[in-house]
Amino acid sequence: MHVVIVGNGITGVTAARFVRKHSDHRITIISGESDFHYARTALMYIYMGDMRYEDTKPYADDFWTRNRINLVRGYASRVDADSREVHLASGEVVRYDRLLLATGSRPNRFGWQGEHALGVQGLYGLEDLAEMENATRDIDSAVVVGGGLVGVEMAEMLSSGGIPVTFLVREEHYMDYLLSTQESELVEAAIRAHGVRLELEAELDLVETDSAGRASGVLLKDGRRMPAQFIGLAVGVRPNTDLASTSGLDTGRGILIDSAFMTSAEGVFAAGDCAEFRSPVAGRKAVEQLWYTGRSHGRQVAAGLLGAPADYAPPLFFNSAKFFDLEYQTYGVVEPVPADGQADRVFSDGARLIRIVYREGDGAVVGVNALGVRLRQNVWSHWIRTGESLDAVLRDFDRSLFDPEFSTRLEVAV
Repeated sequence: MHVVIVGNGITGVTAARFVRKHSDHRITIISGESDFHYARTALMYIYMGDMRYEDTKPYADDFWTRNRINLVRGYASRVDADSREVHLASGEVVRYDRLLLATGSRPNRFGWQGEHALGVQGLYGLEDLAEMENATRDIDSAVVVGGGLVGVEMAEMLSSGGIPVTFLVREEHYMDYLLSTQESELVEAAIRAHGVRLELEAELDLVETDSAGRASGVLLKDGRRMPAQFIGLAVGVRPNTDLASTSGLDTGRGILIDSAFMTSAEGVFAAGDCAEFRSPVAGRKAVEQLWYTGRSHGRQVAAGLLGAPADYAPPLFFNSAKFFDLEYQTYGVVEPVPADGQADRVFSDGARLIRIVYREGDGAVVGVNALGVRLRQNVWSHWIRTGESLDAVLRDFDRSLFDPEFSTRLEVAV
């Protein structure tokens, strides 16, 4: 049995690891970007000089040979599902018995004038990182467009190099589609405290260029002009469906899959950022583009690659991030405004915040956001899964605090 995986991101590599844990099947991973799997979330630390590329690889280079996972460097250009072959751009053909497409996503573009000029780019992979390092040498100012997590990372990267940065967010508050107004304001204060010029309700109209075709600034829809020699586009990502579309697989926004990750072609699965469930699973979005869900997809799609497809069982929702020095964690269901039948309790000292969402009927906690307070994942996961009451959580809250090693113990009054 030959299992072939296209894509060496977190989804593809996790799937390969679980196939190896449970079988002696032959495994091949095909990647056109890099020889070895690396942590995309660490790209910013390479730019800032805190890490080297080799530090971002979760596994030693000999891990793959020790686990008999064959790595092929090349771009997959077409899948022939009838003959069960993956055709590479180099002309090489890789035969498979079962195939996983884990082709990830790619940065969005919205057709702005000048968006393909020199000095205008997104940040997704190693090629983008190298391009950004070259484009930001000896520049006087930069603009970052887009109010998500990649946007604040790009702003921090540029700011760390002493480059004046303007951060354009079209929403009324930063990430107000995920955070409450109070939470957004806390994040906004952290961004501004690090010298970043944060402009809310600011929407890009076009990118201005000089006679050499390089970015020279931006024009906003309200008529304002801002000079900049580098424009970072952090306006979300879309599923990378190119390989699937070229190969005749069913696609929508992403590669269409059933609840067991199977595509429209026999023996071909898709998972991670590139995949779209034909029907939403257990109330989750049809496309789940997060590192943690990508890892979960990889673990669960391995069952299908082993010949026993199983319906996707979404894990408890979790995500984490940093807004400069402000750490953020979210567990469970936490909307900006509690849904009908829910309420929240907020505890904040102005620099840190905890917001617990619970059901009004029985008081069972359903989610929590934490800013500036590090929570213990196993404790909160247990509380939410078992429907622990708000009163019990508050009585026992110190159990959920996770103090980093050698730090002063944090006590939170709730």
